[in-house]
Amino acid sequence: MSALVHQGLDPQGYIAREGCLARVPHAFRPVVAAARDRLPDTFGARLHSAYLYGSIPRGTARVGRSDLDLLIALHHEPTEADRDASRALGDALDERFPQIDGVGTLLYGRARLLSDLERHDLGWFVACLCTPLLGDDLAAALPHYRPDSLLARETNGDLALLLPRWRDRIAGADDSDDARRPLVRFMSRHLVRTAFTLVMPRWNGWTSDLREMAEAFAAYYPTRAGQVRTAAALGYEPTGYAETLRSYVDDLGPWLAAEYTRVHGVKTPRPEDG
Repeated sequence: MSALVHQGLDPQGYIAREGCLARVPHAFRPVVAAARDRLPDTFGARLHSAYLYGSIPRGTARVGRSDLDLLIALHHEPTEADRDASRALGDALDERFPQIDGVGTLLYGRARLLSDLERHDLGWFVACLCTPLLGDDLAAALPHYRPDSLLARETNGDLALLLPRWRDRIAGADDSDDARRPLVRFMSRHLVRTAFTLVMPRWNGWTSDLREMAEAFAAYYPTRAGQVRTAAALGYEPTGYAETLRSYVDDLGPWLAAEYTRVHGVKTPRPEDG
């Protein structure tokens, strides 16, 4: 099957950086401005740079439904006090702006983001999926990236390691739709992205749209297409059904982890994997 060439790629075949401040929808610009204003006060001289990612810089955010996604790079590895400050900032922004549904913040030290170990995971994430908001852009110190098997392995080749943790999270959640809905949203999105990167080198392109990801996967794995299309829909409009979560950790997840290992191998272990 021929790949769709150049979607999400630049003329040289590298993944094009998605998102920019000019694409931020009008309703979300006060949120972005407030985050930009408060970050220096929150982290002071520890702050190296900050970035937006997700639907807001891509221009696809929905008022009252989308969250504000931030990546914060510090000059040194974050401390527990830094994490507390990050959570407090997110809570304050979420309370002030009804147009967002929460704030998700990733917090890392500059050295880790630029490390060889993270070159094709967090480094790629910064260089291709993050939009600079404050400070010197770390992408200048990172390479260009192609949608190849190395990138696939290092971004999502750890699903087998994650599945036991997911089972623990499901077991520990309250027995209610409201408690399960965030888990369905998170796991649906992760599985669709993993399904997409499984076929990404053959599809030869990049997209962050869950439905486009599901369709790319479906072209190569038609017998699993329905499950991944359903997961893509639930990634945008999650339900709280317990059977959905069970199917993720008992069926789709284990199959996808095994197939991923067969095709791309296993992600390089991180120290926190223990």
